[in-house]
Amino acid sequence: MNMLILGMVIFIGMHSVSIVAPQWRNAVAARIGEWPWKGIYAVVSIAGFLLLVHGYSDARLTPLILYVPPAWMRHVAAVLLLPVFVLLLAAYLPGRIKMRAKHPMLLAVKLWATAHLLSNGTGADVILFGGFLAWAVVDRISMNRRPARAIPGAPASQLNDVIAVIGGLALYVLFAFRWHAALIGVAPFG
Repeated sequence: MNMLILGMVIFIGMHSVSIVAPQWRNAVAARIGEWPWKGIYAVVSIAGFLLLVHGYSDARLTPLILYVPPAWMRHVAAVLLLPVFVLLLAAYLPGRIKMRAKHPMLLAVKLWATAHLLSNGTGADVILFGGFLAWAVVDRISMNRRPARAIPGAPASQLNDVIAVIGGLALYVLFAFRWHAALIGVAPFG
């Protein structure tokens, strides 16, 4: 569990620099350059991600059961997860979905984390998914207090919404029926 916590601290910590120290982030990026900053950001984030994945995997071997969700909650989770990939794509394909969701990536993280908290009840689940949910809520609130940075993506178009919906639903099907079992070791519909 310690590796999971360390991975979460590193990953979420790096993703929280703009929340807790935006002036420092901007000063460092200005001093060393935007691309070197992004390189450091990526390396630290990947290291944290690898630690949290390994830590979560280890924690699943000896689970600490905090609560046992009812079996039907898996169906609720499956429905909550339907828009997640659509929102992830919409973050980089500006259209009406992105305009209405305002911050589709954060909304996707909130839905993903909530769905997993509703259907899983171990200590590792609460740390992983609860941590991401808390971070997404805090990050969304902080965005109202700091200037927005441009997110690279396709030019705005109504066609982007069609691509986001079709592509997102296709990714949902692939992930739910193939990739989740292969990558995570759990078949959501199996």
